[in-house]
Amino acid sequence: MKADELKKFLDEAERGPQKLAAAVSGLSDKTLRYKPSPDKWSILEIIGHFADVELIYSYRLRQMLADKKPVIAPIDQDEWARHLGYTEAAPAELVAQYGLNRHHNIRLLRRIGVDDLKKSAYHPEKKGNVHVEDLVERLAAHDSNHIAQIERLKQQAGKK
Repeated sequence: MKADELKKFLDEAERGPQKLAAAVSGLSDKTLRYKPSPDKWSILEIIGHFADVELIYSYRLRQMLADKKPVIAPIDQDEWARHLGYTEAAPAELVAQYGLNRHHNIRLLRRIGVDDLKKSAYHPEKKGNVHVEDLVERLAAHDSNHIAQIERLKQQAGKK
């Protein structure tokens, strides 16, 4: 990844919190909690996922940049959603938590050099290394995927 590509990915990732806030602003509690099926997430659970995944990215990024031979601890995102109280949290607080952590992650990533993008950590589920540049690319893509999911859920909830 070159410096201009890094900037493009970081600029896109930096807009994530505003996009999420716009997507969920003013939604009713009923819409926030709507689930298309028992095994699918509600919008509120997706917002909680945004907040927690940013914490995960934050830790993994710092492991890759600072530790020698780091190993990533895998997570089960469905178990996190089920057991960490996402549906009990205030949406505005989750969006704010996500936004603040994203801000700090972007700030850190804007300070690193292009050579740092090749730093990595071993991921046991992938049976290989994940690099900083992989995480940078995932930041923006992850946001877009889940915001599209939120838009679909808003439409489905409106039909109910």
